[in-house]
Amino acid sequence: MTTRPHALPDLPEPSDRRIRIEILLVLGLSLGASAVYSVVAIANRLTRDVPLGEQTATINPPRDERPIFDLIYQLLGVLFDLVPVALVAFLLWSGTRPHLGRLGIDGTRPWRDARDGLGLAALIGVPGLALYLGARELGLAVTVVPTALDEHWWTVPVLLLAAARAGIVEEVIVVGYLFARLRDLRWGPWAIILTSALLRATYHLYQGFGGFVGNFAMGLLFGWLYTRYGRLLPLVIAHTILDAVIFIGYPWAAATFPTLLAPPA
Repeated sequence: MTTRPHALPDLPEPSDRRIRIEILLVLGLSLGASAVYSVVAIANRLTRDVPLGEQTATINPPRDERPIFDLIYQLLGVLFDLVPVALVAFLLWSGTRPHLGRLGIDGTRPWRDARDGLGLAALIGVPGLALYLGARELGLAVTVVPTALDEHWWTVPVLLLAAARAGIVEEVIVVGYLFARLRDLRWGPWAIILTSALLRATYHLYQGFGGFVGNFAMGLLFGWLYTRYGRLLPLVIAHTILDAVIFIGYPWAAATFPTLLAPPA
């Protein structure tokens, strides 16, 4: 008889230096790289002849003129963006239950997490929209086009997958993983919350300063909630719902309120 080994054994506790290197590598493969690109993007936008408020940023652009290859590229983008999530799950996996407890995931109360996520999405959705519109009127934000995909049978499912990708990648890495590793480095709660919120704001800087401020505020709220309750799924669900509503509802909203949401001519 042979003994079946554990699929994912506990990894040895790393040194502080190794943790710092690990954080840089994880962020360099994911949202840290996005933050660098966003800083370059806002510098590029601010040095153009066109004012910031007259520029446009598209979140879900088409990837190919042929629908079948557009679909393939969209699905591959979602798949490979989730690889860093799998990496941090591997790095923080525990051999005992809950296996992903260090990421704030235990699966013990899915319905309550779903309820809390829905309520959180409702709480921050309207103020977030108001902040975006105000920043756009002041010329501090670009016009954000949530989707420029043509209408195909797969458009809505792909947009839902894109929303789920954003919720999973951002909350698992910027909250679950980063909080766990910075706690290993003995950072204080508010130092972690502020760092996480600043990272979240920075990789949204391509949207302009309104996106920076709004996402920094969202990061403070999410970080405080996670510090107090230690549950990640409500944050993932809230983020996914917000993006899903924006992505799916944008074509209707742009047609209904053309002067409010349409990109500049």
